[in-house]
Amino acid sequence: MSIDPRVHVTLDHLRGLEGAARGLSFLPQQPSRSVLNGRHASRLRGRGLNFEEIRNYLPGDDIRSIDWKVTARTGEPHVRVFTEERDRPALLVVDQRMSMFFGSRLNMKSVTAAEAATLAGFRILSGGDRVGSIVFDEEELVALRPQRSRRALYATLENIARFNGRLEAGRQVQRRLGSFNRVLDAVTRLVTHDHLIVLLSDCEGIDDASQPRLAALSAHNDVVIALVHDPMARQLEPRGRVVVSDGRLQVEVDLDRGATHEALVSFSSGRLQRVLDWQNQIQLSVLPLSAGEATAPQLRRMMGRLAVPRGR
Repeated sequence: MSIDPRVHVTLDHLRGLEGAARGLSFLPQQPSRSVLNGRHASRLRGRGLNFEEIRNYLPGDDIRSIDWKVTARTGEPHVRVFTEERDRPALLVVDQRMSMFFGSRLNMKSVTAAEAATLAGFRILSGGDRVGSIVFDEEELVALRPQRSRRALYATLENIARFNGRLEAGRQVQRRLGSFNRVLDAVTRLVTHDHLIVLLSDCEGIDDASQPRLAALSAHNDVVIALVHDPMARQLEPRGRVVVSDGRLQVEVDLDRGATHEALVSFSSGRLQRVLDWQNQIQLSVLPLSAGEATAPQLRRMMGRLAVPRGR
């Protein structure tokens, strides 16, 4: 039986995204039309700088690097020399719960999250940084510490494909590991500081206790929420009966019923707006990522392209 790539991902498909990851940027400089500009301004720190030495000023040195105290004390111009940090570990947090198993136009949200995580992983690894992951659903959470290893990244892709493959409309969740906040707690246990944390989720289950957890993480790390949503969350017009399918099973929903329409709009759009509002209150960046569009072009449009591959 062939697998519909809009419904489920395979390990081969994820591995094949490596080429599409080239040119993606996780640096703070964004194109003028980027979703990270303006209201969605990027708060990514990029790489930091380590102090290396103070030495005599040489022709061509940036005058902004002059150490005026040392210069005054010695009577000769001196500059402070910094080197760029060469390592900032990244953690991909990938949601594969049943709430992600929905799509009205192109992909299931779970597929979009899986593809975006893969693209980010390949891009970060190619920049010389370590990549780790947390892949989770209602029943299981698997964590891998950041490593600078293709084999380790492939292990992450295997976990994503495995979790994604068991999503189906008739699935009965046997046990629940708790709220969305348990995932944030797991992230807190795994990272220390100066990490890039990329959370790919529809954020179903967030509550008032989620915000302080995210604020604590973003105080010492760069936190990016790739907020995966379906076009229906933005615009859900009454249009009679629609059929929703997972590729095998189908269910009919009557959008003309006032109670049904109102409940769906409130449920989907309210959560999106809540997360978008948080970036104005705490130090994080939100990338609204639509399951109704191809994943790679969206990331390229929002994150920008590197003219010369360097850094991240």
